[in-house]
Amino acid sequence: MEHKNIFSSLAGVYNSTSLILRIFIGIVIGTVLGLIFPHAAWIGSFGSLFVGALKAIAPVLVFALVSSSLVKGGAKLDRRFGVVVALYMISTLLASFVAVAASFLFPQTIALTYQADVSSAPAGIGQVLNNLLINAVANPLDSIVRANYIGILVWAIIFGLSMKKFASETTKEMFAEIAQGISQVVRWVINLAPFGIMGLVYATVASNGLSIFTSYGKLLVVLVGSMLVMALIVSPIMVAITLHRNPYPLVWRCLRQSGLTAFFTRSSAANIPVNMELCEDLGLDEDMYSVSIPLGATINMDGAAITIAVMTLAAAHTIGVSVDLPTALILCVIATLGACGASGVAGGSLLLIPMACSLFGISNDISMQVVGVGFIIGVIQDSMETALNSSSDVLFTATAEYYSWRKTGRPLPEKF
Repeated sequence: MEHKNIFSSLAGVYNSTSLILRIFIGIVIGTVLGLIFPHAAWIGSFGSLFVGALKAIAPVLVFALVSSSLVKGGAKLDRRFGVVVALYMISTLLASFVAVAASFLFPQTIALTYQADVSSAPAGIGQVLNNLLINAVANPLDSIVRANYIGILVWAIIFGLSMKKFASETTKEMFAEIAQGISQVVRWVINLAPFGIMGLVYATVASNGLSIFTSYGKLLVVLVGSMLVMALIVSPIMVAITLHRNPYPLVWRCLRQSGLTAFFTRSSAANIPVNMELCEDLGLDEDMYSVSIPLGATINMDGAAITIAVMTLAAAHTIGVSVDLPTALILCVIATLGACGASGVAGGSLLLIPMACSLFGISNDISMQVVGVGFIIGVIQDSMETALNSSSDVLFTATAEYYSWRKTGRPLPEKF
């Protein structure tokens, strides 16, 4: 009985402590353990279990929430949805502009000595768009198993609309209760995030130490700097123009509660449950964010656009290809469209680099080596990319929601 009371007391202290503080403590512990005990691989298993649990529950959560919202008849993909999609696409295009500008101001070269398997990389933008269409009509069960969010969204909408016409009130309540039950499972998983992030940090530090900051340091500075410009300057300006108010309280909250976990999970798809939890905390409409958040994990890829543009121009500078302004603008468009087709998993954007390199006539042998370098610096690059992508999913979803509030005279929250 005494042991049970101690456990209950510890659990009470744990649950009453801020999740952000718990995650920070997990980061510190993971770093220290990684430096002191680099061969205790079992510690890293906490990270694998956490990411695995998020990836496992996220597709089921998305299908349940979207279909439940439509069955209940409350889902309205109205003007708010158009606003959030516009914000997604504009920000991704602006991200590619930022990356190209940074690459022109601080041109980088790459030591092309590494190889990578890009056999699954798309050959062109047409193939990217074709893959998106194929994914949209993929088998619904297979889509859930493979975490194909385009397919999940399409079939959840179709299923929800069809059931809306025939479902009784009892059935509608059942759908709502299933969605609530799955959401509760997600809350339990997120509550264990400090242990998962401790394991992820441990694995990174144990494998790479701090050397990743010195190898390819300048290239990382350009990549990370471009992403920080998007996160701290360009995106806030877009929010300020839309809402006519100081954007930074909302920006900081999205970065703190969404970007932080995304940085360590390195998967926009795995971070979907975290983002949905944050949207609920922000008081957003579930009918809206249950669709816009998984869609954002697929098409809102600011970080991916930056990675594609910077790495492609680094390859061009390395082999002495002259890049004029019109070609750079075409690269921005290709990087934007390609980023929308990037997989929402770790390293998903890197496989699109060969497609962009083909614009400059860069051979596949060279572009494969560029991808290899991308995987080497991916510990930092991909983490920053995912943090930017995932946090902006919530940022722009909230912006679209609050924009509709402002238009209808409803006051915006005093604090975010």
